[in-house]
Amino acid sequence: MSESKEYVSQTLEHGAIHISEEVIAAIAALAIQDVEGVYGLNQELSKLAKRGQGKGIRLVISDDDEISVDCYIVVLYGHSVVDVAKAVQDAVTAAVESTTGRTVKSVNVSISGITLPRTAKK
Repeated sequence: MSESKEYVSQTLEHGAIHISEEVIAAIAALAIQDVEGVYGLNQELSKLAKRGQGKGIRLVISDDDEISVDCYIVVLYGHSVVDVAKAVQDAVTAAVESTTGRTVKSVNVSISGITLPRTAKK
């Protein structure tokens, strides 16, 4: 898998469309915000990952424009981390595929923290 692509492209009848990694990462981040049990994204861990976008999301776009997404999230205590992670996978896949028209190969979810709901501030 190539990690040098910074966009996905599609050539249409009247020209080309290029979607940047930052836009795809933002789509994934917005989808994650709507998942019940997610406190937020862990921005620090994604910065440490190779080519991390620094928003709790890391993308790898293959040569055939398949997208792999790594998400670093903090979960609210009292929610099943497995259920929350599965919901994040479903939400990210649906959002990215429906808005970009490209296949999401994988969504890897790393639970990097947990917080109490009463101390959680959004």
